[in-house]
Amino acid sequence: MFLRRKPETFHMKTAGLDAPILVRRNPRARRISLTVNEAKRGAVLTVPGHASLEEAGSFLAKHYEWLQKRLAALPQPVPFTDGVIMPLRGRDYLLCFTPNSKKCGVVWTQETPDTPLIFVAGAAEHGPRRLKDWLKRQAREDLSRRCAVHAAALNVRPKRITVRDQSSRWGSCSASGVLNFSWRLILAPPNVLDYLAAHEVAHLREMNHGKAFWAHVRETCAGVDEAKSWLRKNGTGLHCYGAEAD
Repeated sequence: MFLRRKPETFHMKTAGLDAPILVRRNPRARRISLTVNEAKRGAVLTVPGHASLEEAGSFLAKHYEWLQKRLAALPQPVPFTDGVIMPLRGRDYLLCFTPNSKKCGVVWTQETPDTPLIFVAGAAEHGPRRLKDWLKRQAREDLSRRCAVHAAALNVRPKRITVRDQSSRWGSCSASGVLNFSWRLILAPPNVLDYLAAHEVAHLREMNHGKAFWAHVRETCAGVDEAKSWLRKNGTGLHCYGAEAD
């Protein structure tokens, strides 16, 4: 086992495991800690300012079996390829690449008696990128619409809404009022996306998770507990879609 340094990043290699390890120096941390990054199928190693890299490497080696088991338990990647089943707004769709058709644009959906379809036009090698771009646009539209509803209810106004492939959290609110979301929320049921929109909008009133904050969330969003429960059970699985197999 060894650690190979890159800027801000270390990579662990050992028999039976090849996983990206992001090493973060945190002067406020009291001890070395290791957490699994489900989206990156790797881990985050937090190292206090007083600890050496040798100590970090020893800690990593000591917890190798734990990390191996946790990574092995993660859902397998589901690349965006022709014929796969993927969720959209909580429903399963069959993905169909159609290289010779653009009759409805680049990406479009079609209802059927069985599994609904998502069509992606153009060459197959461009399909994953085109689909991901479309999903991001769909996420932005849904999130912008729901954030506007919650912002009006709480009498606040976001500075801006951004949609990215966030790996550590589903949403965040900056001190300047910018709301950031993971595009993967478009894969989840609408009530889950709605809850995250309400959650981040409520931070425009309360930049904490105290009682007042949760009162604002529940004031504007129904089904908070159900949405949180769904994320706990199924959130990890959303990160496997569009990922490449090892």
